Amino acid sequence: GELSDYASMKILVAEDNMVNQQVILLLLENLGLRADLVSDGLAAIKAMEHQTYDLILMDWQMPHMDGLTATRALRKQYDAESLCIIAVTANAMSGDVEMCLGAGMNDYLSKPVRVDELSTKLSKWLAKLEAR
Repeated sequence: GELSDYASMKILVAEDNMVNQQVILLLLENLGLRADLVSDGLAAIKAMEHQTYDLILMDWQMPHMDGLTATRALRKQYDAESLCIIAVTANAMSGDVEMCLGAGMNDYLSKPVRVDELSTKLSKWLAKLEAR
């Protein structure tokens, strides 16, 4: 994969929809990356207690705890330099990007996720994280 230089980076996918989970994991695999998977924001926070992730692909709308709430909670412990959180959401209305960034997310991907957009965003953020 084209991002295999970053294969050592720890990635977490927080997504409740099983089809979207499989699509994102397959896209990551095709780019030379692996990721762990959780199905809601609360599980993402719990996962960070056991493993330090470099980057989280965070769905916005999930049961138990949505992505914005989870991001706000994670930002109390991790700054934007040490943990990159990218929103992955079907919400593409005006103001949605600002809401994601306002909650502490670093960036935004709209669904359906396209491999070229995913690759571009991951290249940008993983390079920044590796340089820290």
